[in-house]
Amino acid sequence: MRTNSAHQRDTRYLIHQQTNLDDYARDGGVLMARGDGVYVIDDRGNRYLEAMAGMWCASLGFSEKRLADAAYKQMLELPYYHTFNRAHMPSIDLAEKLIEIAPKVGDAEPLAHVLLQCSGSEANDTAIKLIWYYFNAIGRPQKKKIIGRQRGYHGNTVATVSLSGQPHMHRDFDLPLGDRFLHTENPHYYRYAEPGESEEAFAERLAQQLEALILAEGPDTIAAFFAEPVQGGGGAITPPATYFERVQAILKKYEILFLVDEVICGFGRTGNMWGAETYGIKPDLLTCAKALSASYQPISALLVTDAIYEAMLSQSRKLGTFGHGFTYAGHPVACAVALETLKIYEEDGIVERVRDLAPRMKAGLEALRDHPLVGDVRGVGLMYGVELVADKRTRLPFDPKLKVGQLVLAECQKVGLIVRAIEDRIAFTPPLIITEAQIDEMCGLFRRGLDAAWAGLRG
Repeated sequence: MRTNSAHQRDTRYLIHQQTNLDDYARDGGVLMARGDGVYVIDDRGNRYLEAMAGMWCASLGFSEKRLADAAYKQMLELPYYHTFNRAHMPSIDLAEKLIEIAPKVGDAEPLAHVLLQCSGSEANDTAIKLIWYYFNAIGRPQKKKIIGRQRGYHGNTVATVSLSGQPHMHRDFDLPLGDRFLHTENPHYYRYAEPGESEEAFAERLAQQLEALILAEGPDTIAAFFAEPVQGGGGAITPPATYFERVQAILKKYEILFLVDEVICGFGRTGNMWGAETYGIKPDLLTCAKALSASYQPISALLVTDAIYEAMLSQSRKLGTFGHGFTYAGHPVACAVALETLKIYEEDGIVERVRDLAPRMKAGLEALRDHPLVGDVRGVGLMYGVELVADKRTRLPFDPKLKVGQLVLAECQKVGLIVRAIEDRIAFTPPLIITEAQIDEMCGLFRRGLDAAWAGLRG
């Protein structure tokens, strides 16, 4: 263990999330001290290019003064108020702005109302409750089951973890809950397509499997389908061609609501303001968080259509109070920072910037296909996943006991690059303010990390 007292206090008192606690208690971790654009600096002065934007989220980097100023100004005016039968201007302005920029895809019913929460997990958990509430309101109480996808991720509450298809988050937590949460196949083309199967054929097979699940469970029992436009927690997995087109036809056929989880994809990450726009998705509900405030404040939002809101109104006529809420939901400081974030996106042309930078990131990571460890490179906008394999020709994965992804992550960190290893898939979602030169630096550091890991494996 390191002798630095801060590190000793860390391992003594703080429990770390999504961490091997035994390893951390023994070895300790990195203590970050400050940020500078797309870089973070630890307490020993080591500088790292943050290729994950923290946790997929610091879209404007780690030193945007305008957001600090927005928070300070709001702290002086109204540092806190709730939205339980009250309102304040930052919450009103933010809700209006979100509806103004909400995705408008084809003939989809527009998203028209906003429920503010504190995190992506809370927004998705609220959506689950609201979906059940909606079907009770319209006299279809049997529609209760919700379908997620294997390796999908929608949060860390009891309900959202149950919906997520992440086995390591279920084990020994007595999850998932009951039979209300179902899972359909993972749309990971490189890993699960059959030999010679095209993306379109793979998408059709997945759609057929989804329909078979719905029919087996009974369409009248299925309330909703949750999906991220690009699976973040699964390893930055893009959908195969025509996938969402085929899935949406099935959902419409059986009157199943579609919640689009934009917690990672929203606000420019895929080269459009929303992943729904990138993939032609028509949401009945939409959740967003992370880049909503560039993660300078904890805030999220659930957007719904008029049809869902009208059902909520009818329930209040019958029941009285809408019995849901969080103390800090719609916090005025968080709302003020989110509004300033959205202004920066518009003024700096962040979405257009992502489109301009995307070819550079694609080319830089694609150039690594020649590396002995790299089997596949796949992504969109500034969101990519690199698959590590033991055999390129057969796509044979490594023995999980080798923890190759963690080895690559550790070697990257040694050379000054922070990435995320999701099993043996390395994810990249750098801050949207990254430059072409910094993308080149990121890819160069990644190659060095791969080389070191490869040398270690060979040895």
